[in-house]
This record gives sequence, C-alpha cells and structure tokens, in this order.
Amino acid sequence: MNKESIIHRLDELAAEYDLEFDYVILSRVVEFSQFKVYSKTAVIKNIGDKAQTVGILLSGIVRSYYIDRSGNDITRGFVKPGGMCFDEGMLGYDKHICVWETVEESTLMICEVSKLKELISGNEKLKSIWIDLLENALRYKLYRENGFITENAAERYLHFKKHFPELLSKVPQKHIATYLGITPESLSRIRRVMRNE
Repeated sequence: MNKESIIHRLDELAAEYDLEFDYVILSRVVEFSQFKVYSKTAVIKNIGDKAQTVGILLSGIVRSYYIDRSGNDITRGFVKPGGMCFDEGMLGYDKHICVWETVEESTLMICEVSKLKELISGNEKLKSIWIDLLENALRYKLYRENGFITENAAERYLHFKKHFPELLSKVPQKHIATYLGITPESLSRIRRVMRNE
C-alpha cells in the first residue's frame, strides 16, 4: 500500500462514520504510523502488555476479551474497519486490560499513543472528533449495561443482529455468545426458536 492509497482508505472509513479529516492531518498520521497485516486468530496484544500504541483497523475484524477466574475468555467487544483497537493507552491505561485478537485476517495502522494524543491536542477539529468518539463509546457502554439489566438474552441477541449484522456470519458463535453473556448452547437455542417463528 502506498501513502495515497492508505489516505484514500482512511477517507472511505471516515465517511462511513460521518467523520471528515483534511488531507494534511491524514498525511501526518500515516507518516508516523506502521502498517501490519495479522493472520486470522493472531493475538495482537495481551493483558499486561504496555499500552504505548493504538491501532486503527483498515480491514478485517478484531475482538477484545477478558479472561475470567476459571480461564474462560469473555468477549468485551468487536472492532470493525475504521474502529480503534488496543486503545487502552488512549484512555490513560499504562497496560492492556484485555486480550486483542483478530477474528479474520486484519490490516492495522499502528500509532504511538503519545504522537496521536499530541496531534489531537494541537488541533481543535481533532479534539472535537475525539470528544464525539468518546461520547459515542460511553453511550454504547451505557446501552450495553442497560441491556444486561433490563433485557433477556433473546432481546440482547436481536439488538446485536441490528447493530452488527455483518458480524453474524464472520464471528464464531461462541464469541457472540460470551459477548451477550450467555452460553453458546443458549445462543443456538435462541437462533433455532427465531428461525422457527
């Protein structure tokens, strides 16, 4: 990928999220970034790794997950193209608090947290975009928490289908199940009932 094709891809992704960056900003980010292709099910970051870099997903799907006391992995979330990966450093963490793993082959643009934060703090438009991204993330977090309190598993699955339809055929059902807070068997039962209705 040359610089122009990367900037074009970033423009496409920004448009999907209703964001607009000028060429100079995108060019600067590309200049201080590294690009890496990860194979399917590659672990990008582990719990406890230093949180000095952040990734922007250019293609593929990435999953973040926690490890519970019994050693099970519990899906925290999924990242689609255009989203941020292993972003704990951007939120003030020194170390990663979850595992970041590819669901399929994925291409990432990797930036140093300090350089990206410096760029954001020196540009009013980027500050505004960063605040919007943080607000959207907080809204979604509150929405998810509310779902665990007020909705049953079938309702949570319907919301997942609505918000992430493209993930249904790409992400293993066991990961979707842990994201919804249910067992894979319960998810299979819910899907079977919905197919028969």
